[in-house]
Amino acid sequence: MADNNQGTASPSLNILAQYIKDFSFENPGAPRSLQARDKAPAININVNVNANPLSDTDFDVVLALNAEAKDGDKVVFVTELIYGGVFRITGFPQEHMLPVLFIECPRLLFPFARQIIADATRNGGFPPLMIDPIDFAQMFAQRVSEEQSRAKTQAAPN
Repeated sequence: MADNNQGTASPSLNILAQYIKDFSFENPGAPRSLQARDKAPAININVNVNANPLSDTDFDVVLALNAEAKDGDKVVFVTELIYGGVFRITGFPQEHMLPVLFIECPRLLFPFARQIIADATRNGGFPPLMIDPIDFAQMFAQRVSEEQSRAKTQAAPN
């Protein structure tokens, strides 16, 4: 069998560590907030991804999830989670590194972060908040588009 790689390493993505960097859950109206209500609170969820190199092959990828539930203008609960992972990434072409860091790495972290949020809301006295799967590819494409627009705006003469 011929070796088609000709000495190049095959792409590899490994999780070296996962961790909670910051986490909070607030239930400011307890115990009144736990009483039955006529309608479900409005829930707003924000997601952000950042990545920082630790070495040539190791990267710290951080997934930030913020969820706020409101009943009218009253906050029912707020939870904030910054969940990170240290990834070893080798053998990928340079042009594939950003998609790996901002799509594949958060996709691997998300189920764990989702479970932490669900457990926190359940332990706070509410039904578990099961965040819908996130399309990190769409988030990445939007981020790239915004950065390209910003670069065009800055490059345009006044």
